[in-house]
Amino acid sequence: MPKLQKSQLVAIMPRADTDKWLLPLSLAMREFSINSPQRMAAFLAQIAHESRELNRLEENLNYTAKRLCQVWPKRFPTLEAAEPYANSPEKLANRVYAGRLGNGNEKSGDGWRFRGRGLVQLTGRSNYAAARRALGVDLIKSPFRLAEPGTAARSAAWFWSSRGLNELADHQPGDDDEADFRRISTIVNGGTMGMAERANYWASAREALGA
Repeated sequence: MPKLQKSQLVAIMPRADTDKWLLPLSLAMREFSINSPQRMAAFLAQIAHESRELNRLEENLNYTAKRLCQVWPKRFPTLEAAEPYANSPEKLANRVYAGRLGNGNEKSGDGWRFRGRGLVQLTGRSNYAAARRALGVDLIKSPFRLAEPGTAARSAAWFWSSRGLNELADHQPGDDDEADFRRISTIVNGGTMGMAERANYWASAREALGA
């Protein structure tokens, strides 16, 4: 397996704390077979976008009322409906994630407890439980551990591997690599948000890694 070098990580994510992240990322990629320049480039490009170059490990839920109406129009069809949840992250998380992703009701506090964390923003009790089984880290009792570098890197690499993204990142004869990367983006994000930035990170990563 090619070893990720500090200079390569700097080239891909210049705003990252490379001394903090180089070893956790290297170990996580080795553990989950992200073990070729093509796989490493696609993986690092996606987490660079998702985490703002390893600087955002928790979901930002601090929205104005106007923005809430834009992000969740069905839940907040009017400014009046959104106002009680504006600039109130915990209250908002418990509202929008209630009864979803294995969470309990709004009063359970599960929405806030299991909000998006890590390099790919795992969200919801059921996803935390799946990561707990895969990683051997009790993320139900200690959900905050998803924001620690070691667990954040491992959870992202596990998510990647478990969704078949290593195989999508591989170059095969007749492959449309750009189409495969867009599909990877959709699986990671649920859509194509930030596609241009993801593609830019991918180009930088391929150049740095010789992919």
